[in-house]
Amino acid sequence: MARIDVVMPQMGESIAEGTLSKWLKKVGDQVKRDEPMFEISTDKVDAEIPAPSTGVLAEVLVTEGQTVPVQTVVARLETDVTAAAAAAPAASPSAPAAATAPAPAGQGATAGGGAGGPPRKESTPQPPASSHQIAASAPIPAHTNGDSLEERLRTKSSPLVRRMAAEHGVELTALHGSGIAGRVTKKDLLEFLESGTKAPPRGPAGAPAPSHGLPLPEPWAGDVVEPMSKMRQLISDHMVASRHTSAHVSSFFEVDFTRIARIRATRKAEFEKATGEKLTYLPFIIKAVVDGLKAHPVLNASVRGNEIIYRKQINVGIAVALDWGLIVPVIKGADNLSLTGLTRTLNDLANRARAKRLDPREVQDGTFTITNPGVFGSLIGTPIINQPQVGILCLGAIEKRPKVLTGPDGEDTIAIRTCSYLSLSFDHRIVDGADADKFMAFVKRSLENFPDAVL
Repeated sequence: MARIDVVMPQMGESIAEGTLSKWLKKVGDQVKRDEPMFEISTDKVDAEIPAPSTGVLAEVLVTEGQTVPVQTVVARLETDVTAAAAAAPAASPSAPAAATAPAPAGQGATAGGGAGGPPRKESTPQPPASSHQIAASAPIPAHTNGDSLEERLRTKSSPLVRRMAAEHGVELTALHGSGIAGRVTKKDLLEFLESGTKAPPRGPAGAPAPSHGLPLPEPWAGDVVEPMSKMRQLISDHMVASRHTSAHVSSFFEVDFTRIARIRATRKAEFEKATGEKLTYLPFIIKAVVDGLKAHPVLNASVRGNEIIYRKQINVGIAVALDWGLIVPVIKGADNLSLTGLTRTLNDLANRARAKRLDPREVQDGTFTITNPGVFGSLIGTPIINQPQVGILCLGAIEKRPKVLTGPDGEDTIAIRTCSYLSLSFDHRIVDGADADKFMAFVKRSLENFPDAVL
């Protein structure tokens, strides 16, 4: 009899856990290799996870809604169909083998869930079980000392720092840490205690933690209070952590897309017939950005303490709006793709993101991000950097505007041009304003003088 472990996949380099949002198979069902087995949710991706092998679902160890660390065994496949069929009645997603730990007293919805919202279920992290271990039928005891993985992620600190904070009545979530992703270090806590600053108040039992010492809003009569989804909680955590980590600065450029608009108008029918893809503005922008990153590598870098990592790979993340959140699939090796290749890859990733068909590896290892709120009519924006990157480009609405142009004779005329505002949020820790503006000027020139032959 052979059993294969099915584990919670790593969904991104900064993600330590995932929420199993839905089982697509039940115990006893036959599963083919690469057939979707369950859906998971993180701040980076909502995705269907395929089966690692053909077999029968013999055990379900993690229930719907449960959050567990990456590489945790969530189920087991039996490759011996006869043996698995005999064992099928033993477990089911609705009657799990591993019980969910009850939430500790005083712990409600986290990451800004409204007061009065139902508490989130907490799961106790378990090491991946070997194939011969049997899942425990007794409930897993809840941690009350703040040592669960979720608590460590929330407070962004070590057990020693949490213990020191508890002894002095300090709420760690209200402090700005100097560690990675805003983690509060022992040095941070000691400096805070030595400063004599009044410790931020702790919230009452059952209430969400205060937001950086500010009072929490109370619901009024008629208000609707609901807990954040797992994706929304993690987006919230990562956006706040990014603000605490990077020194955000923004620069704005207006770009004339008239030439690209004309290329699209004359070539779009031919392009669509040859490739089956619509020719949009975004692939042109990606191409210009990729060339700009080659010329200005500090925008394709990461910060590691006092070191700068200059990435040799150019992997461009493209923010895709979903009905339930936001996801950033990554075009790997974007510098090796033509405009046609960029178009095909972009459309494929966006379509599969909306259908929850992305592979976890397709949201990892981005080196620079582009977001396009202009499709919703936004003129300009100042996006938050996608850690551990140091730059994110925002594309505003592309529209016709009156512009003053100087003719060959030196006379000024007013003409109708197709224009857009592009903004760059960059990390001023390593990217100086001059470098950011040189990069943006490069992108602007590339777009305004785009060669027709590149198609």
